[in-house]
Amino acid sequence: MGFLKRKLQQLKEYDDIAEIGDIARRYFVMNAFDGILTIIGVLTGSYAARVESASVVISTGLATSIAMGISGLWGAYFTETAERKRDLDELENHTLTDLSETRIGRASRVAGVIVALVDGLAPFLSAMVALLPFFFSFSLGNIYLSYYLSLGISLLSLFGLGAFLGAVSRENIILWGLKMIGAGLLSISLGYFLGRSEGG
Repeated sequence: MGFLKRKLQQLKEYDDIAEIGDIARRYFVMNAFDGILTIIGVLTGSYAARVESASVVISTGLATSIAMGISGLWGAYFTETAERKRDLDELENHTLTDLSETRIGRASRVAGVIVALVDGLAPFLSAMVALLPFFFSFSLGNIYLSYYLSLGISLLSLFGLGAFLGAVSRENIILWGLKMIGAGLLSISLGYFLGRSEGG
């Protein structure tokens, strides 16, 4: 218990130095949003193409969300690491001190790892939540019910993200939630009509 408490205290110190929480929050919302909209695209395209196999929808959604997760993880890690190394180098040049093994240096490295994990996990987890009904489609008895439930979960998730942003900005959480749902509805409409036109 003492070890965990020390690690949490250390993480709090790193957060104070490197503002990990604020950056991770932004990455989480942006990438969860991307993950949900991407899965909405998979769902509407599959629905328009009359895909009636839950395993096909799941495998397509899984492959897409895994690719997004890996892209986010690697991209965020290298981007964040490069940016923070540059900032640390500039600070070292001003102070004429090697800061790599100081709290500032360690906080910089920890920030890169945490932000990368958030960036990678956010789209993957949000996509998996949206796909849940397809994992239970055999119980639902109707593949199209899985589509409707998944799209409903996706829109609710978007509303939740919008409400969260509304709370962060101290503005109307309902309005922010509806704005996010608007993006989802636009994606559903475009995805459906494009899918139908491709299918003839």
